[in-house]
Amino acid sequence: MSEEKIGVLFATFECVPFLKTGGLGDVAGSLPSYLNKNGCDTRVILPKLSYISKEYRNKMKFICDYYVNLGWRNVYCGLFTLKYKGVIYYFLDNEYYFKRDNIYGYFDDGERMAYFSKAVVETIMHIPDFKVDILHCNDWHTALAPVFLREFYMLSDVYKNIKTVYTVHNLKFQGQMSDYMLGDVLGLYGNEAAMNQLRCDDRSINFMKGALCYSDALSTVSNTYAEEIQTAFFGEHLEDVFRRRRDILYGILNGIDVKEYNPGKDTLIPANYTMTKMEGKCECKKALQKELGLQVKADIPVFIMIGRLTEQKGMDLLDCIMDELMDLPLQLVVLGTGDKKYEDMLLYYQEKYKGKLSANIRFDNALSHRMYAGADALLMPSLFEPCGLSQIIAMRYGTLPVVRETGGLKDSVKSYNKYDGSGTGFSFANYNAHELLFLIKDVLGVYYDNKKAWNKLIHQAMKEDFSWTKSAVNYVNMYKDLLGE
Repeated sequence: MSEEKIGVLFATFECVPFLKTGGLGDVAGSLPSYLNKNGCDTRVILPKLSYISKEYRNKMKFICDYYVNLGWRNVYCGLFTLKYKGVIYYFLDNEYYFKRDNIYGYFDDGERMAYFSKAVVETIMHIPDFKVDILHCNDWHTALAPVFLREFYMLSDVYKNIKTVYTVHNLKFQGQMSDYMLGDVLGLYGNEAAMNQLRCDDRSINFMKGALCYSDALSTVSNTYAEEIQTAFFGEHLEDVFRRRRDILYGILNGIDVKEYNPGKDTLIPANYTMTKMEGKCECKKALQKELGLQVKADIPVFIMIGRLTEQKGMDLLDCIMDELMDLPLQLVVLGTGDKKYEDMLLYYQEKYKGKLSANIRFDNALSHRMYAGADALLMPSLFEPCGLSQIIAMRYGTLPVVRETGGLKDSVKSYNKYDGSGTGFSFANYNAHELLFLIKDVLGVYYDNKKAWNKLIHQAMKEDFSWTKSAVNYVNMYKDLLGE
């Protein structure tokens, strides 16, 4: 085994550049290629949604078709493949479940995800010239795959040695469904072991709980978050399961695609720059201020927020202190969509503080690049944050993160130490609006009164290595542990 590549089938419902709504898509789109550089043959399997661009759908090659048993149903599945940037992708086709205008948000999402999970397992025997050693599943969309594998397929020689890994990216979404699905969709009614491990109460089942109970190894996207989810505050009612299985729970920090996020070569920003030649960042700042209707002033710091406008991201803290924040010598740019109350709040304050605040209520990848490049600091005061990517990208662009010490934010941002100048950003501990405000005032103190320290922090932040290289090695070591290597 040690001389052969580890065969990894990476199951996901999102993957850049095909499908994306959040960080899972970024991870699935970049991690597999790094795994392949470290002794794996990693292939990605995802649904052939009509949401995928025709540019990619037209290049897919048909392999074969077969039928998947789903409760009392016998459902068609077509297998397509496409090689993209050196990685082989498999797409599962079923128009009844996947011919939709959007990725999620349908009344039958539970059945759709159950079908996808069952089809992933069924497909393993139909993939030509590929031996699966590890089935790596991600989030609730694929959570039933380890359950189906153990309950329906283990008598087959094709499946009996496969080890399963389950990664939690977003614990908020667990796939809680009526227990009617146990028989009608999952075909597990009467299987007491399965029913006990899937049930979350007398009337409902939890897809994610099934994966947490059935998988051979569990992981999440930062060391701190792996500890946090074993507590009631962060565990989302699954903390008991995480504590029970803590011996097989790994915390592995996400990385980023350093080729895409490279200020020295980024084609989406007005001017390129590097650690040793930073002039381009000043040009990016000036262009950003001009583009968004802010006062064009080089000496005023630009703070940015990029992501979902929800309580999880600390938007309620911002709401509490916005007037006080706008009295400070800074500018604020926000990009994202989310809860309407926060969207309306930002639009109100944009009108009230013209020239100081720009609210961009949309998703715009190109603008996000220009913001990372043109800003001085990133605000990310999250209530909880499994990993977070914005703070990592910001550091890559020399934009200093201002974060709360939770999850991946705590693991990735080293807080400024005024005595020795160490650090890569700024942080605060308690989820408190005025603790955030006081920290921002401290940040402004360094920006205006100690440029030497500020520039040193920028240099230290840009030197950090957040490529997938280190994390990929950690995943491979986890695989090897499971396979007894």
